Amino acid sequence: MVVAMLASVTLLAACSDDSGDGGSFGESLKEKKKDETPAAKITFAPADGAKDVPVLDPIKITVQGGELTAATLTSPSGKKVTGKLAPDKLSWTSSEVLGYGKTYKYSASARSKEGKESTEEGSFTTLAPASTPRATVNPGDGATVGVGMPISIKFPEGPPKDKAAVEKALEVKTSVPVEGAWGWLNSQQLDWRPKEYWPANTTVTVNAKLYGLDYGDGAYGKSDLSTSFTIGRNQVVKINTPDHKMNVYRDGALYASYPSSNGDDADPNRNTPNGTVIVMAKEPVGDFSNPRYGYTNVKKKWAVRISNHGEYIHENEENHANIGVKNSSHGCVNLFESDAKKYFDSALIGDPVEITGSKANYPATSDVFDWLIPWSQWQTMSAL
Repeated sequence: MVVAMLASVTLLAACSDDSGDGGSFGESLKEKKKDETPAAKITFAPADGAKDVPVLDPIKITVQGGELTAATLTSPSGKKVTGKLAPDKLSWTSSEVLGYGKTYKYSASARSKEGKESTEEGSFTTLAPASTPRATVNPGDGATVGVGMPISIKFPEGPPKDKAAVEKALEVKTSVPVEGAWGWLNSQQLDWRPKEYWPANTTVTVNAKLYGLDYGDGAYGKSDLSTSFTIGRNQVVKINTPDHKMNVYRDGALYASYPSSNGDDADPNRNTPNGTVIVMAKEPVGDFSNPRYGYTNVKKKWAVRISNHGEYIHENEENHANIGVKNSSHGCVNLFESDAKKYFDSALIGDPVEITGSKANYPATSDVFDWLIPWSQWQTMSAL
């Protein structure tokens, strides 16, 4: 009888639940359900392990099923790359360009809608160009230049293959509307010139977004370029060689007139050639030695170079008797010393010099022959 009663008590104990909330068995069910809650999904673009990533493409970290609580991108030196978390906390995007041939690491943390925390990490490597040729821009920042000055982008270390891509990366801003266009003078020089001379006092800003740009054949831009310069007063030199004088105009009105001796009329090889060129350089004393014609160590004052073909405007008191009377130089414009000094002081790099009346024309061989090309032809010299 006692044995039977003990068995009954044991059975009742096994079937009862004194905790009221399921006890340890209920807790284990809850933990299992919590473990099965999905974490927010973090995605990297580019993907972990990616190679040859373009340096201009923004890096993006996104999340699904939750929100980002942290996101970082670090360079090989450990420096954090600048980026911004979206207001909805669903994405993070980098905002600075990356370096060539470098491995970057990214890390992100997220919280799911149910409060579950998760973290992901990864890395990628940017492209390593075969070469990064440099480029230059002229006029320089802060310069004041004449109304005939073109903008020149040069590639001294080799021509870019994709010239259209280069042009698309260039921007010219002007303080007043100016019609103009880019033209390739050769495979390594791209100039922008206005259709007509620049309006006086125009402010010009040039931006060349060349860093990271694919030039073709494994070459990429070395760095961005920019410059901001000012167009000065409108000054134009006009020389009709048979007149034996050089006229200087300001804003279309005669400003000064100087007697001159120009290139020998009888010899086309010694003419001051026809065409519009610009002031390219100014030297207080220039060396005009020319062994071809038998003279060396010839120094002349107030030398203003107007072409790489060999022509200058300068003083030549040794030719005093012919100045204003006869054309007898080897192509330069000879002035009296006092006049040469006055003109030298008035000239800006980029001032146009218009020459007419000669038997020969300027060849398109100088660094700056933009104004020797008719506008209709210039417009065909773009790669776009």
